Amino acid sequence: MISFLTGTVHAKAHNTITLLTSGGVGYDITLTGVHAAELSLGKNIELHTHLKVSEQAMDLYGFRTTEEKSFFSLLLSVSGVGPKSAMNILAIGSIHDIEDAILRADAKYLSAVQGIGKKTAERMVVELKTKIQKSTGGAQARNTAGGNILEEVIDGLVSMGYSKEDARAAALSCDADGKSTEQLLRDALQIVAK
Repeated sequence: MISFLTGTVHAKAHNTITLLTSGGVGYDITLTGVHAAELSLGKNIELHTHLKVSEQAMDLYGFRTTEEKSFFSLLLSVSGVGPKSAMNILAIGSIHDIEDAILRADAKYLSAVQGIGKKTAERMVVELKTKIQKSTGGAQARNTAGGNILEEVIDGLVSMGYSKEDARAAALSCDADGKSTEQLLRDALQIVAK
């Protein structure tokens, strides 16, 4: 199993890069779109990888950290969630945001992902909620008040015609401490309008 690679970004597309190792072997690796966009040609990088072997192909998926890779594996444990859907889920926010959505049973947040329907999102909540609570040391769900404000801001931007991805990126880049939904929406509008 190929679980870690280091090398130079030789080529890139929307969510795929070709990583050229020091041994002269190039690997096509699927990343989240956000992660791929951060990389430039010629950059030396290290990736934790997951190899998916099927009859048609051997696909490599790359991750920044072992935590991200472990969460990807956890998502794959859900019936109906394949590697492409799991990568799409990782692209919607941080691992903590996704865990919070699962802990508060927010199937709407999860079903906004391409390839994830309402039933699969509900299955994710049922199958992963207990596992996530155990992995966080049995702690209570994190405070989601800030998360609710961010969701309101994202919904507001989407209703104004911005894409869900752009709205989420703008909302998450704002400093939400002590701000009302309206103040945060104004800040996010300034960011997304650039």
